[in-house]
Amino acid sequence: MRFRIRKCPSCGRYTLKETCPVCGTKTKIAHPPRFSPEDPYGEYRRRLKREQLGIVKR
Repeated sequence: MRFRIRKCPSCGRYTLKETCPVCGTKTKIAHPPRFSPEDPYGEYRRRLKREQLGIVKR
């Protein structure tokens, strides 16, 4: 069994549990995804990030 530290998106606390012991919100894994030079979804992630930030590609 592998433990991964998790983070509550609402209160920002770290825990090893599936739900936050303070506010009861479902936690998310705090680690970023593994890096791969052949990132198949990189283009889509970058496009989404640009759209969210309002950056226009020229």
